[in-house]
Amino acid sequence: MMNTLQERLYRLDHALQNKENICSSEGMLHTFPASLKRPFLINGAGLVICRRGSFMFSLNQKNYSAQAGETLFIPEDSVFQVLQESDEVELFILVYQIDPIRDIIGNSVASMYLYSQLRTEPCYVWNTGDEEEVLKYMSLLDSTLEMEDNTFNRYEQKLLLLGLTYRICSIYNRKLMNLKTSVGHKHDIFIRLIQLIDKYYIEQRGVEFYADKLCLSPKYLSALSKSVCGYTVQELIFKSIVRKSISLLKNTQKSIQEISDYFNFPNPSYFGTFFKKQTGLSPQQYRKR
Repeated sequence: MMNTLQERLYRLDHALQNKENICSSEGMLHTFPASLKRPFLINGAGLVICRRGSFMFSLNQKNYSAQAGETLFIPEDSVFQVLQESDEVELFILVYQIDPIRDIIGNSVASMYLYSQLRTEPCYVWNTGDEEEVLKYMSLLDSTLEMEDNTFNRYEQKLLLLGLTYRICSIYNRKLMNLKTSVGHKHDIFIRLIQLIDKYYIEQRGVEFYADKLCLSPKYLSALSKSVCGYTVQELIFKSIVRKSISLLKNTQKSIQEISDYFNFPNPSYFGTFFKKQTGLSPQQYRKR
């Protein structure tokens, strides 16, 4: 398999332009691919680990810089452009789509991708201390790209992406929890809310239940949730039900009646109406598609 720096650079550029599920540098590069040297809509989430040198970039029309030992996190659907790079720069780059693993990731992980909304001036670059561990995940993912495409390989990729995503969320969480500000306090409450929803959403759909658990008023909790991630508590609960419903429709042979019973809906018709309102398709249509 071709493995020179120039060939890997070309493959990465091609993968980015074709919006492939996994776009990897497959090792260290000494420059960015051509696509990223002009404004480029990142189709997924991205990671750039800077080993040596430095580079300047814009993210959603704001300018930043990164240097040796730092990791750049690129949130989903961001417009990214490299503005300048030093001669001795060494980089590892990975861009991957969330959709293939969205139905198996929990609310805690999904919510972390909204981390940039927790601050008016989000910090996208910092030395996490986890760079070597993240590189291990990237290396394992690279090895799956060289394998023959089959069901087992695709599932292995999903699990590795899931593990990497959890690692990134752990890094985000540690960073934000260290903020001794109102942002850190709001983030703490929001994460506790997400954990409660993960635990109780099948049985408890009322905002009052979660507000009581957190010793807050329902109105305040919904306002806080809306300000952090753009969704009310009720909407987060509904998203949890829809995500799990999609997983059951795709990955099990459970009937619509059984799925409806699982979520304690009064009847399959009620569940079908709820599901269609949230997704635009009935459960039967979604399963056929």
